Amino acid sequence: MALTVQIQKRYGDFLLDVDFTAEDGEALALLGASGCGKSVTLKCVAGIDRPDRGRIELDGQVLFDSAAGVNLPPQKRRMGFLFQSFALFPHMTVEQNVAVCLGSLEKRRRQARTAELLARLHLEGQAKLYPPQLSGGQQQRAALARILAADPQALLLDEPFSALDSFLKWQLEQELREILDRFSGPVVWVSHDQGEVCRNCPQVCVLEAGASAPVTTLAELMVNPGTVSAARLSGCKNFASIRPGPGLVEVPAWGLTLESAAPWRAGVSTLGVRANRVHPAEAGELNAFFCRVLRVTEDGASVLTTLRPEAAAPGAPPLWMELPKDAWAALPDRERLLAAIRPEDLMLLE
Repeated sequence: MALTVQIQKRYGDFLLDVDFTAEDGEALALLGASGCGKSVTLKCVAGIDRPDRGRIELDGQVLFDSAAGVNLPPQKRRMGFLFQSFALFPHMTVEQNVAVCLGSLEKRRRQARTAELLARLHLEGQAKLYPPQLSGGQQQRAALARILAADPQALLLDEPFSALDSFLKWQLEQELREILDRFSGPVVWVSHDQGEVCRNCPQVCVLEAGASAPVTTLAELMVNPGTVSAARLSGCKNFASIRPGPGLVEVPAWGLTLESAAPWRAGVSTLGVRANRVHPAEAGELNAFFCRVLRVTEDGASVLTTLRPEAAAPGAPPLWMELPKDAWAALPDRERLLAAIRPEDLMLLE
């Protein structure tokens, strides 16, 4: 089973133009800055919004085809859509919110299935409560129970944890992960959280100003994001303008000439370096340069250090280095250090 989406829709001056396939049993993350069209894409897939043109197909069934005049209503698309706001019916209890999706079943079977789903989502004690009486986590569980009651063939998750605090978010992410492990259909997951995507989505599709890039693996995105926008979305912190040299890249702002493992290509203008790829240099290492330490910030088990290469121009962007706390503490000089970036860790970006 696969979900194939090839659609265009114009909103004033904004053009949504996406083309991706979410495969059976895998979560595909839609990544992009705010306003790039991620949530709009989900609404078009679910049938809430109508694309201007294109085609949407799920497991061989055409859900939308502008050329053929096909546009199935949301209730016939077999999509489970988890909204940011959860979208529970406020005048119904939790069990009623779930049971409403089981209306075609005989009463006894409907009651049994509702009880089963509430138990699965740990909501037995909240069955008679109304959504305003629930915590954010309980509302999310209730929304998931209602989605699963409809027996969807695909799941659409729109920032599923954005309204929750960090501890509850982590707890519910693990519960959702267990549900997804048992779900056999495709999943499309919209998120701004890089860690959330890394833990749950092996496939990614980057949207930039409404246009989608080809689907790639998360591992490939981390190694070769291709564009500045994709690199930012994947968590890269260091960027600087560059120009080519013979087998080298020059970084005028930092006063550096670095050897790169990646060949120069047309359209490249920016160097990207992940903070955890900047490291204290070993003796004789390539791409080594002296830096002054400007700022040190502890972040959990790591230390994020703001560096300034000694040959940097006035107003140059900072260079961030991330090290484990014990590695930082072991440095003999934490005011001036010899840093390095391996040639294979230089990302040449458009």
